Amino acid sequence: MRNNQVWRLIPLLEAAGNVQMAIDRWLLEQHYWGKHPPTLRFYTWSPPAISLGYHQRQYPEYWQDLTWKGQKLDLVQRPTGGRAVLHQGDLTYAVVTSGLTGSRLQVYEKICEFLIQGWRSLGIELHYGTAGRGYIHNPNCFGTATSADLVLPDGGKLIGSAQLRRGGVILQHGSIRLQPDAELFTQVFGAESFTNVKLHPTLTVEKIIAALVAAASNCFDMQIEVKPLSQCEWEAVRNPKPIV
Repeated sequence: MRNNQVWRLIPLLEAAGNVQMAIDRWLLEQHYWGKHPPTLRFYTWSPPAISLGYHQRQYPEYWQDLTWKGQKLDLVQRPTGGRAVLHQGDLTYAVVTSGLTGSRLQVYEKICEFLIQGWRSLGIELHYGTAGRGYIHNPNCFGTATSADLVLPDGGKLIGSAQLRRGGVILQHGSIRLQPDAELFTQVFGAESFTNVKLHPTLTVEKIIAALVAAASNCFDMQIEVKPLSQCEWEAVRNPKPIV
């Protein structure tokens, strides 16, 4: 990564899961073609959704009929791999960048460093999970913590991430569990899958984002330009045209 690059920060955005995934895909494509700078953004899913990894084709049939507080849960395919994630009471981050070298795991760690530093500044120490390849038999992303995931001191998994590479360009996004609903989580994955996340009530989403943005500025040696999606960009996201 070049030193002191200008990165775009897209302000917190609430939208349906298929829209959020379309934005992440669009940002990856635009950066790949040199039309967009590296980007950091945070978002939430409305209505709540279950996102499936790109290669995840099998899931329980009843997932298609789940509701929460009168809203039907969306089922959304991610452009990244991994297993199913329930997006309710969570905050998602996305990083689109290039110029990182090393193995997939080394790149994960380079990007995850801003998450570790940001949460440390909030008084919470995170470390990498230790689960082996057996995780592939668990449909629930938060059921195990691999070396690409970040867990709390009590072993509870706070952040699960997934990655997509296109050439030298990387999209990494991940779910940060803040206030998951135990009943809904149990409906989706079963009672044995739920582990509570206990964060201090003063830790608002705004405080968390501010801490993570400050840490990202440090880790990626970047200047930040805050810039919401323009009307033209929304049109491009909703109506993607093949780039030749």
